[in-house]
Amino acid sequence: MQDFKFIENTATTYVTDILDDRFESITLCFPDDYEGEVVATLIRRKLDTMSNKAILYVHGFNDYFFQKELAKRYNKNGFHFYALDLRKYGRSYLSHQKLNNVRSLLEYDEEINMALQIIKSEKNKEVILMGHSTGGLIVTNYAVNHLNSTLFHGVLCNSPFYEFNLNDFERKMGIPILSFLGRYFPNKTVSGGFSKLYGHSLHQDKYGEWEYSLAWKPHDIPKINLGFISAIHEAQENLKNKLVVDVPILVMHSDKSIYQNHWSEKLKEGDAVLNIDHIRHYANKIKGNVTICEIENGMHDLILSKKPIGENVYKKMFEWVSINFKSTQTTHNNISYEKSSRNNTNTEHFQNFIGPLYDFCRI
Repeated sequence: MQDFKFIENTATTYVTDILDDRFESITLCFPDDYEGEVVATLIRRKLDTMSNKAILYVHGFNDYFFQKELAKRYNKNGFHFYALDLRKYGRSYLSHQKLNNVRSLLEYDEEINMALQIIKSEKNKEVILMGHSTGGLIVTNYAVNHLNSTLFHGVLCNSPFYEFNLNDFERKMGIPILSFLGRYFPNKTVSGGFSKLYGHSLHQDKYGEWEYSLAWKPHDIPKINLGFISAIHEAQENLKNKLVVDVPILVMHSDKSIYQNHWSEKLKEGDAVLNIDHIRHYANKIKGNVTICEIENGMHDLILSKKPIGENVYKKMFEWVSINFKSTQTTHNNISYEKSSRNNTNTEHFQNFIGPLYDFCRI
């Protein structure tokens, strides 16, 4: 990979981030895309002491970085913390754009590449790529597409979106059709996303305990573009064809999926977005140094689970970190085929799926 050069107008000086509390951010600028101007945002929280270890966090769909506790935990464990708000999400959303819009997950390689180069330039020699949900799919794809990279040395997935949370017919017939149509009609919108009850289980204004922007992470998700479905499907198919990762990878997920049409406290005791059996299935197919960790009563975003469960998530996470990142630098491995498992899977739930497909086909 060639060293990056900052695109003109990319900020090279960090400013105080909206989270304050020692968080800083810079704007990364890129050439215009199919919607015009496009930027991403790199957030960091550095240690007060010297370290050459760092983690780069990538959020999921309908999301942005707000999990301050995650950053502080990594600081406490000797890591500089970085996070990306991907283009068209959160801090990086511009008024002329459609929130969350994407046509290929490879678009995100630009900001991941630049972020990793910045992290390297800041004297970090050992870097973990971490992703949640769609972010987990993104970082896994990035890892399989960048074997032998010197820019990252481990991958950590929190409930990765390895498969659509749909029945067999919808996944095997409907999604490929929508994905194909998405190549030619990327701006055509369909109902999708997941139940607003998931947001209700998280946000402090409803039944949860977390504070975040409902403008950037709304409970009621806007209709999604067919281009988005095509991008996700393409990435998932890529993984099925070449699931080889040459750095240590940890895949974490809940022990069960939750399906509720009305509010229930059960929504706080499982994954209300993805099917954990899908996550387990594909995690077990990864060739390499793979650890699979199931979290009892974990929510979709495991680190936002109720406090005792969340503490267990961090405990398991840092056990893996301590085993795999002891030295000053980790190298990419020749592939070994060991797995330590505790299985399960998940995927982002698309509601009212068949109706929109029929509606589209009648046009």
